[in-house]
Amino acid sequence: MAAIIDGKQISTLVKDECRRRVETEKLDITLAVIQVGDDPASTVYVGNKKKACAYIGIKSLAIELPEETTEEELLKKIHELNEDNSVNGILVQLPLPKHINEDKVIQTISPKKDVDGFHPQSVGALSIGQPGFVSCTPAGVIQLLKRSNIEIEGKECVIVGRSNIVGKPMGMLMLRENATVTICHSHTANLKEITKRADILIVALGKPKFITKEYVKEGAVVIDVGIHRNENNKLCGDVDFDDVEPVASAITPVPGGVGPMTIAMLMNNCVEAKGIQEE
Repeated sequence: MAAIIDGKQISTLVKDECRRRVETEKLDITLAVIQVGDDPASTVYVGNKKKACAYIGIKSLAIELPEETTEEELLKKIHELNEDNSVNGILVQLPLPKHINEDKVIQTISPKKDVDGFHPQSVGALSIGQPGFVSCTPAGVIQLLKRSNIEIEGKECVIVGRSNIVGKPMGMLMLRENATVTICHSHTANLKEITKRADILIVALGKPKFITKEYVKEGAVVIDVGIHRNENNKLCGDVDFDDVEPVASAITPVPGGVGPMTIAMLMNNCVEAKGIQEE
């Protein structure tokens, strides 16, 4: 029986630490969240971010723009927020409508306000070990491992998925923690042989219940970043939890594993932003 890594509990610890910092240091922080269109999943995520802001004691500035907003109008709004000294963090909820270039939008956000950690400057800083914002989901995974007393140093870590938002920064963070890292993707040959070497297996490939026990070494720690709805409309991850849980030593559930940590680390980045902007 694997230990269940409780993301809800650990995310509450992180948020409580942020809340104490805001109270103790009397920090006045504002996060601006821009949503273009009314994608239902995005609306839920934005609502969760507003709740987290309220819990921690930071202001949430919600900017809801219609689906037909042009790229130019959106970039103009971001420039205004970059110049607004009362705004500490800027987040544009993805995905954006197809007529807007996401890369251009991400690059327009000031690196000092890039609390999502997606700006090329933030990614570059991470790759060479400089301080900067780290993408919230990979940062959350590191906290899950550390706060569950899972040793990272010297361990073999396999990451399945190479996205800019999870896979690549996850690899760099695990290297920073002195793990030996392999990143797999859709063109990887002999995937099962590689994943079975992992002491820590982190899965972010976007395919429901893809990873079964055949992919997992006995006693491995399994972190499931995926989130999907199955045929019965129930949430599930990239890992077949029921199949893998008996062979793993520790595993994250979906929901209640990595998901809550993403928002907790966003709140942490917002608190850090205040210090970065005052330097």
